[in-house]
Amino acid sequence: MKKRFNYEDYIASVPNFPKEGILFRDITPLLQDGKAFNHALKDIAKFAKKLGAEVILGPESRGFIFGCPVASKLNIGFVPVRKPGKLPRKTIEESYELEYGTNTLSIHEDALKPGQKVLIVDDLLATGGTVNAAIKLVEKLGASVVGCAFVIELVDLKGRENIGPNYPILALLEYEGE
Repeated sequence: MKKRFNYEDYIASVPNFPKEGILFRDITPLLQDGKAFNHALKDIAKFAKKLGAEVILGPESRGFIFGCPVASKLNIGFVPVRKPGKLPRKTIEESYELEYGTNTLSIHEDALKPGQKVLIVDDLLATGGTVNAAIKLVEKLGASVVGCAFVIELVDLKGRENIGPNYPILALLEYEGE
């Protein structure tokens, strides 16, 4: 049996960032190590291929870091999801709740074709707010989310539960109770 890659060796835990009481999981050591970064890309690409993804969608900005090279490895397209006012053509938007306020995501209205199979890729699954907004954008355009892939899942924040059972989820690394 093939041994699972130890991603935890490439994540730095930073206490009290960005504020007191938060333990921040920093992915930059993974990005700085070519072997580890490539391993993460291969694992996400394998998941995308298994699900039959035809396009990768990534939220700004860390979704770009992982989504673009995965799309390139699979020879499929990449669709950026950005903050309002950052895309040059006509867009659709979706707002979602944060702990203190709201945020909005936008996508070009012609970014996806009806029925197209989409894998959403991001660095972190926390509460699921960003990915749920991305799912709604995909579905507004008539495309289909076949799954979601993340480098890290913060299990205690229940993002997986908030996304629901209809979307297969890959998390390369899970953290609980910290």
